[in-house]
Amino acid sequence: MMLLVEVIFLVSMALIMYAYAGYPLVLWVWSVCHRRTVLRASIAPRVSIVIAAWNEAPRLAARIENCLKQEYPFGRLEVIVVSDGSSDQTESVVRGCDPSVVRFVALASRQGKAVALNEGVANATGDLIVFADARQQFSLTAVADLVANFADPSVGAVSGELILESDPENTGAEGVGVYWKLEKWIRRKESETGSVVGVTGAIYAIRRALFTPLPPGTILDDLLVPMRIAMKGYRVLFEDRAKAYDRVSREYRDEFARKVRTLAGNYQAMALCPDLVNLWRNPLWFQFMSHKVCRLAAPFLLVTLFVSSAVLASRFPYNVVFLAQVAGYSAAFIGWGLIKVGVRERWTSAAYTFCLLNYAALVGAIRFVRRDPALWGKTS
Repeated sequence: MMLLVEVIFLVSMALIMYAYAGYPLVLWVWSVCHRRTVLRASIAPRVSIVIAAWNEAPRLAARIENCLKQEYPFGRLEVIVVSDGSSDQTESVVRGCDPSVVRFVALASRQGKAVALNEGVANATGDLIVFADARQQFSLTAVADLVANFADPSVGAVSGELILESDPENTGAEGVGVYWKLEKWIRRKESETGSVVGVTGAIYAIRRALFTPLPPGTILDDLLVPMRIAMKGYRVLFEDRAKAYDRVSREYRDEFARKVRTLAGNYQAMALCPDLVNLWRNPLWFQFMSHKVCRLAAPFLLVTLFVSSAVLASRFPYNVVFLAQVAGYSAAFIGWGLIKVGVRERWTSAAYTFCLLNYAALVGAIRFVRRDPALWGKTS
């Protein structure tokens, strides 16, 4: 019995260490030994920026203006706003723009972002599609920076970089910011060695000819769209010159809801496209399993590690590992308490964020299994 507990302990610890340290190390070595280049050039194919919007009237005017101010050749860019059954002034805002460069597509009832994106692409005239959200703002050269990578015929999709700007009144930005910096580093190394697993939903571009309509109710277009393109044999890159700007949610509960939805979306993507976990059909199988599946398994592994180390705590080194976990979870609890009273503190905030994100993965799994309709709703 004790031997089985030791095996559970060792397997759990090994997989957790691989998910958070081993895979990044593998990517670093891989990028040093075998970095793949990409042909970038100043090209100007016709581009369609597609924005799916549901009751986004207060944001749309500034968002459309930001898109039209892109430093891209005149007449080579259009903006398509798809209203997903909006009940506010979305239509009047869009209709007030120049119809030669801004087009409006209305869905009679709310059908979800996936259907809205399908309609946007179906109405697009561009050779390249840039997907954008209503909330963020692009850097003025974002479109040109994305497009330059498509001079390489092996490239099928390109992700931009999301910059999370800190709010002085945000007590939780530090922890989320650290997590996001690590995530972007991983994406950068994946891109250098071949392709990234997933893109940034707020800013990414694809070849229109490679788009496969999304199933209604799809949560993560920014995972399913690029992975389908990768499985067609094209590269998916990360371009950090192309930037979109956003703010970390002031409330941790907002960020938590967003992460639950995102992590549940990973489960849904595997259900919608089982080939994602098929070694013979997914050329990014190793990256997908390491980056996505191991992260989804992390909360369950953390539980088994804690329980198994508690059972074995009378012996070295299990007692050290058990006490380290107690210290880490205590720091997270203290961080939660400090955030509640509005105190900003880097170390406990990082511990709290780590626990919060893993709890979100656990909740996401439960809600996906239960087919929670709230997952398909708007989180911000």
